[in-house]
Amino acid sequence: MSLKISNCKLVDPAGAKIRKADLYLNNGQIVGIDSPPNGFKAAQSINANGRWVMPGLIDCQARLRDPGQPEKANIASETEAAIKNGITSLCIPPDTQPTIDNSATVELIHHRNEMYGHQARVYPIGALTRGLGGDQLSNMASLRANGCIAFSNAQQPLLNNLVQRRAMDYAAGLQSLIIIQPIDHDLLANGCAHEGAIATRLGLPAIPEAAETAALAKDIELVAQTGARTHFGQLSCARSVDMVRRAKAKGLPISADCAMHQLFLTDHDIGHFDSNMLTLPPLRSQYDRDALRAGVADGTIDCLCSDHQPHEVDAKLKPFPSAEPGISALDTLLALALRLVEEELLPLPELIAKLTLNPARILGLPGGNINVGEVADLIIVDPDAHWICSAENFISNGKNTAFEGWDFNGRVTHTLVNGEIVYQA
Repeated sequence: MSLKISNCKLVDPAGAKIRKADLYLNNGQIVGIDSPPNGFKAAQSINANGRWVMPGLIDCQARLRDPGQPEKANIASETEAAIKNGITSLCIPPDTQPTIDNSATVELIHHRNEMYGHQARVYPIGALTRGLGGDQLSNMASLRANGCIAFSNAQQPLLNNLVQRRAMDYAAGLQSLIIIQPIDHDLLANGCAHEGAIATRLGLPAIPEAAETAALAKDIELVAQTGARTHFGQLSCARSVDMVRRAKAKGLPISADCAMHQLFLTDHDIGHFDSNMLTLPPLRSQYDRDALRAGVADGTIDCLCSDHQPHEVDAKLKPFPSAEPGISALDTLLALALRLVEEELLPLPELIAKLTLNPARILGLPGGNINVGEVADLIIVDPDAHWICSAENFISNGKNTAFEGWDFNGRVTHTLVNGEIVYQA
């Protein structure tokens, strides 16, 4: 299908600029900017009316709960939430049920997305070890051949450092990306809140910063030893940002992300045991939040993700230490990103690069850029649309938001995947 998008403000993350332009699409690709190629005839047209046109968002960490947990969510519900909120690509960690440690599970995920999805691209991340058990390496070569874009052990521990080194050597030999959420499970223990005054006052089991930083220090040393290209996910501590910054300065092949909620919330937001604020890693101090923001601004943190974790109502009704961690975040990802722009953390194109261009380059995915020859995964955003966050109105099956009642600006009016309109407000 050929399509013309006219009168748009083009948000170009690669060029770090916004400019007026017309876009021309054909056969799933961008074939012209400002002027059409010879012989182009648009079968369909969209007048953007001066709204922003930007690449579709690429979420590098989102749990769809499929297969295995239909009471929480499924591919159909979560891909619908994704496209209606401007997310055209979703990367799902391997802790599904069954685990993404064999080609059959990968094929099942692709099949369900084709059958029941809403045309968002779904990319499985393969398990580093069989069943995420932490002892026996998975068949990474087979998983990669069947479509896994990277390898991770999610939040599960590895048996020891030798297993981790062998896994990283294996991945390096395949020239595949390793994704690590740094957690020292001995220091994590049964904690549920950041170690500080709030946890002490509420009598909650605490998680020290060292539960992240001690693991991260070891992981960085193994990157230096193996040369494995490694992405550190869901960082939460000021010291973690500094460690990644110094490791990058030494030329190590690493990148990093943090969850969007960590840039807005702190342990003070737990209030009176609000389980919607229960996350892993936990919400940290204001000092940590400010350091994460500084890491985003200076490029230490390459990507932002939703860390989407939808839950059924009962999962959050338990006492705070027993409730399940995680926030339903697809419906608020873009809005929070635009809030960061309003707060002048970064200009719009540079901030959007953290959700498009950078994850595409790190993960080796199509999209994330607006240029002739690029795949036409695009969104149109009305920056003047005002709305109030209400879980009742979420498209996602997960209603467990930490942002109930927040005022937001910016709504997606159109989503295109592979040049086709898959959502129109």
